[in-house]
Amino acid sequence: MKHIAAIITEYWPRSHADVIVGKFLRGFPCDEGLLPPRVKIVSMYLDHVVAEDTGVETAARFGVPIYPSILQALTLGTDELAVDGVLIVGEHGQYPLNERGQKLYPRKHLFEQVAGVISTAEKPVPVFTDKHLSYNWTDAKWMYDRAKDLGIPLMAGSSLPVAWRRPQLQHPLGTKIGRAALVGYGGTESYGFHTLEALQCMVERRAGGESGVASVQCLSGGEVWSWLDAHPTDAELVKSAGLAIAETECAWDEIRDHVSEPHAFLLHYRDGLEATALMLNGYCRSWAYAADVEGDVQSCEVVLQTGGAHGHFS
Repeated sequence: MKHIAAIITEYWPRSHADVIVGKFLRGFPCDEGLLPPRVKIVSMYLDHVVAEDTGVETAARFGVPIYPSILQALTLGTDELAVDGVLIVGEHGQYPLNERGQKLYPRKHLFEQVAGVISTAEKPVPVFTDKHLSYNWTDAKWMYDRAKDLGIPLMAGSSLPVAWRRPQLQHPLGTKIGRAALVGYGGTESYGFHTLEALQCMVERRAGGESGVASVQCLSGGEVWSWLDAHPTDAELVKSAGLAIAETECAWDEIRDHVSEPHAFLLHYRDGLEATALMLNGYCRSWAYAADVEGDVQSCEVVLQTGGAHGHFS
């Protein structure tokens, strides 16, 4: 069984550490029941131990030692790399905000230390980092380049691409998608990432495969409504996505009265595909997708499991 080190900012009930690392300890809830983990968490590093922390108690219950440094967590207190993979959960914590309102999570700092141990060992092992790589392009690009230079298999992302869909929708590979839209909610960066990633996992199955994104433009406030008024085809597709959500906070026709600060990401792909991702706080607390597939509009809601198990993280 492969041995994994868990590098964590904070661990408390329903935190990302709890709903990710916890599953590697207890098992993964899914439609078939509780699936036992196929790897073993053998060490933890906690950047913060807060008043509501449950990481210390959880680690003790499962016999996982907590080390005071990332170096020791990866070497298990020895002089050599002693794990087969690393799980970085750099979400949550009392970190400052910058002038754009972005929380300065130390994901690059955590990964840099992991990469340093791997570089010294000259033994690349897989690394997963929760959510997006960094709040700024420079750090994110550095992480990518560092992983590539060291041969580290690097994966990052969120639970949205593997969450349930209602109704079940997964485009067959090679589907001819004309345009696409996805609506979501939450913070512009923290949940905007979820919204963009949920959109991406659907459209990358299109004919020709993923070609890459040529440009992204973000509109805010009244600019969003003006853009939708000027692009009725896209507006209808966005409406179809919104209507796929089972429970909304207002009717679609009342959306402009309830959503005071809309945001829209306009994505232009290299192969000509155009897609729209909207953040609609005040209308929804869920995500939903719609696409024009050869004149047929296909849509679904992206469904998360609220409450205890958070099975969508499985």
